Amino acid sequence: MRDIPFLIALQAETINTKGIIDFFLSKIAPILLAILGIIFIARANKGEVSKVLTSSTIAIVGLAFIAGAVTLVLVGTSLVDILFTDEGN
Repeated sequence: MRDIPFLIALQAETINTKGIIDFFLSKIAPILLAILGIIFIARANKGEVSKVLTSSTIAIVGLAFIAGAVTLVLVGTSLVDILFTDEGN
């Protein structure tokens, strides 16, 4: 039973990572953001505004880290080519 993902990976020549990322961004991320919004609104209605501001700040910082990671992935190949190419050859 544990070998099923491995066997599926062997059968597929490549894994469609773009499709996985697109699915996550189009289906899962909006649902998670909506849940966070509902939680923040519910807490604000209870009078816990300072906790809501703290949670919102943490969420924004987390999104900034995710955006930075995505940017690094997108430009990572170019950075590796610049840093590790042999100019002499």
